[in-house]
Amino acid sequence: MTAETTHPRVLVVDDAATVRLYHTSLLRDAGFEVAEAANGLEAVEAAMSTPFDLFVVDVNMPKMNGYTCVETLRSEAVGTAAPVLMISTEDRPGDADRAYQAGANLYLVKPVGAERLVRVATMLTAAKGPVA
Repeated sequence: MTAETTHPRVLVVDDAATVRLYHTSLLRDAGFEVAEAANGLEAVEAAMSTPFDLFVVDVNMPKMNGYTCVETLRSEAVGTAAPVLMISTEDRPGDADRAYQAGANLYLVKPVGAERLVRVATMLTAAKGPVA
């Protein structure tokens, strides 16, 4: 957990407001502290000023796509080691591999059910302490 909060802090990154709202609501109800970004560029800017315990990142977004966002989060300029969960509609051969090469810890294909999202987020932040 970050120093300022007792709950794991998650940044939900998706250009679709309804998806951000869905993921944010599920994670907040499960005890996470959640912030949002509408694209990869906003996510990188947020990560440079706020420590997060988990990033939930879409692939197809304007300004900066999810792959570039994750590569930038892992770069020396940002240098976050926080887990990255990529969630996308992209389900072609090689999509998950591309996410892992960018630095993602896990790649899931939409739709991701509520229980699964919370379980995976809890697992990825488990080293930071209990949720709720």
